[in-house]
Amino acid sequence: MPSEVLVEKKKLKQPPLEIHYLGDRVLRQSTKRVTKIDDQLRQLVREMLQTMYSADGVGLAAPQVGMHKQLIVVDCDPEEPANPPLVLINPIIKQASPELELGMEGCLSIPNVFLEVRRSLAIEVSYKDEQGRPRTLQAKDFLARAIQHEMDHLHGVMFVDRVENTLMLNQELTKQGFAPQAVQPIAVGV
Repeated sequence: MPSEVLVEKKKLKQPPLEIHYLGDRVLRQSTKRVTKIDDQLRQLVREMLQTMYSADGVGLAAPQVGMHKQLIVVDCDPEEPANPPLVLINPIIKQASPELELGMEGCLSIPNVFLEVRRSLAIEVSYKDEQGRPRTLQAKDFLARAIQHEMDHLHGVMFVDRVENTLMLNQELTKQGFAPQAVQPIAVGV
């Protein structure tokens, strides 16, 4: 169910929130469940969306802006004003397809680094929307990938932790000025 929190899909010269980058400890901390969905949280959602659009992103997780909340925003169609973004509060993947697909990913917390990551092709995710209503979403392809990527952030995991080609990973991170030792590799299929 698309979001009712409306923000214009445009770049702001001064986005309201600061994005943290690979190597920052805040990105490695686990988040807490959101217990109160109120105007203050909806304002955070608006600011996250404005920050995401300003950075040309399709997803943003609360830890990326220094908030330890289980909250993500996703918009796989940022150029289309008629398609509202998704707001997922306390998201849980209920089912993930056994079929995995290798696909390119990038991250606003690791600018200009794009590498292949293996993820489930389809997922079923349950969450609360910004009004606190329980929702379930069937997502596949790019949307499923984007949700899985953002949900990883809620557990202190970054997409580079899932990259299998370590040579390419180290080259790309070094080229963009990131420390390869900031990566925390995890087993495939986790």
